[in-house]
Amino acid sequence: MSKLTNLEPKQVFRYFEDLCAIPHGSGNTKGVSDYCMEFAREHGLTAWQDDFWNVVIVKEASVGYENAPTIIIQGHLDMVCEKETGNSTNFAKDGLDLVVKEDLLSANGTTLGGDDGIAVAMALAILGDDSLAHPRLECVFTTDEETGLLGANAMDMSRLKGRRLINIDSEEEGIFTVSCAGGMRSRCILPIEYKETEGVSFRIAVEGLLGGHSGMEIQKEHGNSNILMGRLLCGLSREMDFELGALEGGLMDNAIPRRTEAQIYIEESKEEHLKEILKKWDAVYKGEYASSDPGIVISFEAEGYKKGKALKPESASNLLFLLHMVPNGVQRNSMEISGLVQTSLNLGTLKLMEEEAHVIFSVRSSVDTEKAALGSKLCHCVEFLGGSYEETGSYPGWEYKRTSVLRDTMVRIYERMYGKKARVEAIHAGLECGIFSGKIRGLDCVSIGPDMYDVHTPKECLSISSVKRVYEFLLEVLKELS
Repeated sequence: MSKLTNLEPKQVFRYFEDLCAIPHGSGNTKGVSDYCMEFAREHGLTAWQDDFWNVVIVKEASVGYENAPTIIIQGHLDMVCEKETGNSTNFAKDGLDLVVKEDLLSANGTTLGGDDGIAVAMALAILGDDSLAHPRLECVFTTDEETGLLGANAMDMSRLKGRRLINIDSEEEGIFTVSCAGGMRSRCILPIEYKETEGVSFRIAVEGLLGGHSGMEIQKEHGNSNILMGRLLCGLSREMDFELGALEGGLMDNAIPRRTEAQIYIEESKEEHLKEILKKWDAVYKGEYASSDPGIVISFEAEGYKKGKALKPESASNLLFLLHMVPNGVQRNSMEISGLVQTSLNLGTLKLMEEEAHVIFSVRSSVDTEKAALGSKLCHCVEFLGGSYEETGSYPGWEYKRTSVLRDTMVRIYERMYGKKARVEAIHAGLECGIFSGKIRGLDCVSIGPDMYDVHTPKECLSISSVKRVYEFLLEVLKELS
């Protein structure tokens, strides 16, 4: 039974609900890509799909708009899959459990995927409505944006005729984004060795953090559970002996991690001493993060006497050194645009494998040399410890275009419709506009979107009324671009 039937615009939310029923986390987008291709077939529209599951659907101009320049409407098919501790959702096969509460749409205990399912839903609603006035449309849906803009990077754009692109991947109504940072995924791989051990096993977690989007919310200084666990374990090692059996935190490199868990072995006689130390660190973190992460807590549980595997001393020492010393968070703010983060990185995921520890960062900067410098610093640090370094998913920044017919038109229409000026801004998060601009000469881009909150976290929600206003604004822009 549909939960969104009564929401407006009806067709937008109809398609959004369809998308939410199809698993579409990054790396798992074939199903939603095939859905879009089936939509095109049902509506008699020209469409193509590439080997990376990117989709382009074309709709010819309505009557009177035959000579107007083609418009590209663009969004991405994948979503960030985060869930609350204890939530049983299997993102590989389960749809989302949607919840409507007053003006907000969310998913029960998981991310919603409004970033960027709402873009796809708006585009499908436009493509399916033959009553609308518009130029020739090329609706481009890319894949794996959340893991490094991989779909757009791989896409052959030579068949696209449009030279004006409206990206629907921003998260605040009334803000027109016209420039963004570049970024990359940095993987630090550290060799590790285990040994047999025994002792009292403790599970320790740094949790209760707010997390958030590592581009849009990095300036809020929310705690990073991976970094805080590294600091905790280093501090603990100076007060007592322990052996590290397991360590894992974070789900996506571009989401600020909210929970990291470690398993350690200690001597039975040191249980009370460990508890005292952990309570002390809990008080320290509660004091330091009272404003940014008021729910932060260090939880712990004794599992009794066990036999198992733990890292050899050198492996543990190297790993804790890396976690304690790597840079994280905002590294530099822009000196030209007030309030804009220029360079940052986020230690998003941390995991111990059989023979390696994987420490993965999302690195962002609007200055390519600073992005490269951060990569060099991570590389130097991990190679010094005998590990290796990899960079993937590198994408360029999107430079501000001084002359933009599309931007000026949209600003004028917004003020006419809503009686106030739109804000034209640059952002620190990565957008696919940079890749499209690099591949399509002379491309004119603007990114817009409805109000979304707590993106990339299980608290993510979408304003229903804002979706309606942004959709109506988009239709007016298409109508006027004649």
